[in-house]
Amino acid sequence: MQKNGPRHKMCRRVAAPICGRPNCPSTKRPYPPGQHGRGRKRLTEFQVRLVEKQKLRALYGVNERQMRTYFAKATRLEGVTGEELLVQLETRLDAVVLRLGFALSRRQARQLVSHGHVALNGKRVNIPSIKVKPEDTIEVFGKAKNFISVVESLQIAPAPPEYLYLNKDTMQGTLSRLPLRAEIPLPVELDERLVVEHYS
Repeated sequence: MQKNGPRHKMCRRVAAPICGRPNCPSTKRPYPPGQHGRGRKRLTEFQVRLVEKQKLRALYGVNERQMRTYFAKATRLEGVTGEELLVQLETRLDAVVLRLGFALSRRQARQLVSHGHVALNGKRVNIPSIKVKPEDTIEVFGKAKNFISVVESLQIAPAPPEYLYLNKDTMQGTLSRLPLRAEIPLPVELDERLVVEHYS
């Protein structure tokens, strides 16, 4: 999967609105893209696991190398590997920015961070993959507080999950604690156990 490829190609491929948008093409055309998309055969067990892995990669916008690194970290932790993998991804800075409502899409959140419009614990950062730790503070930085996209996002985005605290007035949020699996608001159903099986 290419990070800068067609936005809805992966949505069509897995027949699910990974982008999170209600008008996603996958809802109208729930079959893979291409002239043979409608006539594809039933998936094998390997393909089912592969699709779940691709779905997870697309949800967080990570490449295969990054995914394997996150999986290796998850296997070294004491908890359930699949859940630990999700927590690793969910505590990326761009994911936290999205959950706080500073952006309406993962791409928008990534751009906000990479352009230096987000501060972590008061320090300006531009790396979307930085890990956010409990009690870390995230805030929109400088002129970005007046960006129309940021202001509108805060107005219409859903309330952040319970593991995040948001102060809309100061455009500042805090990761109160690590998220539980049931609290992570994914736009599509995902079986992380299949992802673990794929890499095992």
